[in-house]
Amino acid sequence: MTQDEIDLMLSMTREAMQKALEHLQEEVTRVRTGKASPVMFDGVFVDYYGSSTPLSQVATVKSMDARTLSITPWEKNMIRPIEKAIFEANLGVTPQNDGIMIRINIPPLTEERRRELLKGVANMLEHAKVSIRNARRDALEDVKKAVKDGFSEDAGKRTDDEIQKMTVEFVAKAEQIFVAKEKDMMTL
Repeated sequence: MTQDEIDLMLSMTREAMQKALEHLQEEVTRVRTGKASPVMFDGVFVDYYGSSTPLSQVATVKSMDARTLSITPWEKNMIRPIEKAIFEANLGVTPQNDGIMIRINIPPLTEERRRELLKGVANMLEHAKVSIRNARRDALEDVKKAVKDGFSEDAGKRTDDEIQKMTVEFVAKAEQIFVAKEKDMMTL
């Protein structure tokens, strides 16, 4: 294995770790914090003339204030299907239909529910760490194989150290995401 191949492998490892981090961020963003956020509805799909369509493609979702969201369908006849999709998504909110738009009041989270949600976020953090460590393991195996096939042992050791540094960096970033979400969720 040449140095260029090692550099490529390091780049691919960094990319895999970055993807794990981005996935964690995306998942954590969807967790409800008691504040009204249009992101809550990213996973809601509406029956749009027989096909399952993301809510964002049939309506505008906006925050009216810290506890209220408004959903304005682009077609008036979509109010009922949107309302039905919100109920079926089981988000713990009740849509209020006024014939033109749907208002959603976000109830404040109880302390118990906050802790329950935080456990879920901690689980997401653990999955991200496992993904990061798996990327490290794969890279270390590649380096070990390269050394066995004639790559310099000193260069292999330096590469191992670089992979470990990268792992520590990405695990720390994942933990920062968790701490920020924890702070956000536990603040009333």
